[in-house]
Amino acid sequence: MKIMPKLRSLLMATALMAISAACYAQIGISISIAPPELPVYEQPLCPADGYLWTPGYWGYADADYYWVPGTWVMAPQPGYLWTPAYWGWNNGGYAFNEGYWGEHVGFYGGVSYGFGYFGEGYQGGRWEGGHFAYNRAVTNVNIVNIHNVYNTTVVHNNESRVSFNGGTGGISRRPTAQEETYTHEKHVAPVAAQVAHVQAARENPALRAKANNGKPPITATAKAGDLKANTQPENKAAENKAAENKATATKAAENKAAQNKATEDKAAANKATADKATANKTAANKENADKATANKAAANKAAETKASENKATENKAAENKAAADKPTENKAVENKAAANKTAESKAAPTRTAEHKAAPQPAEHTAPTHAAAPAPKPEPKPAAHAESAPKPKAEPKAEPKKEAEPKPTKSD
Repeated sequence: MKIMPKLRSLLMATALMAISAACYAQIGISISIAPPELPVYEQPLCPADGYLWTPGYWGYADADYYWVPGTWVMAPQPGYLWTPAYWGWNNGGYAFNEGYWGEHVGFYGGVSYGFGYFGEGYQGGRWEGGHFAYNRAVTNVNIVNIHNVYNTTVVHNNESRVSFNGGTGGISRRPTAQEETYTHEKHVAPVAAQVAHVQAARENPALRAKANNGKPPITATAKAGDLKANTQPENKAAENKAAENKATATKAAENKAAQNKATEDKAAANKATADKATANKTAANKENADKATANKAAANKAAETKASENKATENKAAENKAAADKPTENKAVENKAAANKTAESKAAPTRTAEHKAAPQPAEHTAPTHAAAPAPKPEPKPAAHAESAPKPKAEPKAEPKKEAEPKPTKSD
């Protein structure tokens, strides 16, 4: 009884490897029940250079879905890439489309398997001159052992865990014209290591959906067929989900912090602008005030200068008037002096005449023996002196007696 299932599995594996590229598109199986969601898991480290990641998916056998863990596989030849398997709604049921190797990644239902397979193409790495280069942004690679790496951020919006295309609740994406072209290129079936890996998953009861309720205990392995490697406990999915939630929360916090930083920077910039405007206004006001003060000082200075000039003009005019009046005053003084002199000159002959008219005392002569007539009484000279005008001016006239001969010269 045990030989028959193993024989059937061997025959199936042989048949899968023998299917030609032209016919390797869809397996002749249709299921009315959609496959479970894709579990959340971590990608194991790439074991060595040249290995490519093949994502996990739900297979079907013995009336139940089973999980085929994701694993690292050596490409059948350089330049070949892996197109993942997927389930698609077709003719009233879910048909399985097997994965394949080819020069390009074809249509895989728009299913987001992660780790570079986000529904279209592959961003986990590329071939460069016969060597495969890994994108560290989405691939778990140890750069100590593998040096063919690069880092390119991949932006994707497909976070769905839906594992099938079309039908109720499925992904509503159709292949592009380019993907249709890739579908008709030369393909290579899964390599022997992949076939053995699928067979080992199928025979593991713990990987059955009915046993694990869509949460397989083994979600990924470092090498094909080694289902003990990277075995995850039953609560690993929950842990991964928690890690995902934490990463989301961290990302949200980072975004919030970035927004707050941007807001703070904007506020700081606005404040700096306002402060600068205030400073400029203050400087302008101060400049205007200083200018007004300077203008007022200049006006005051001009007024003072004008007043000084007016004062100097007035003083000059007063000086000029005084100078003009001085000759007049001097002339008046001179005229008055001349008049006084003239008056004095006229008064001098009168006094002289008066002096001459006054009786002089008789000269004393020696007594003679003749009998002399009786002497007449002499007039009192005091009466003469009293009749003379201006007796106080006599001292002034004394020096001018020397000038009396002047009329004689004029004669």
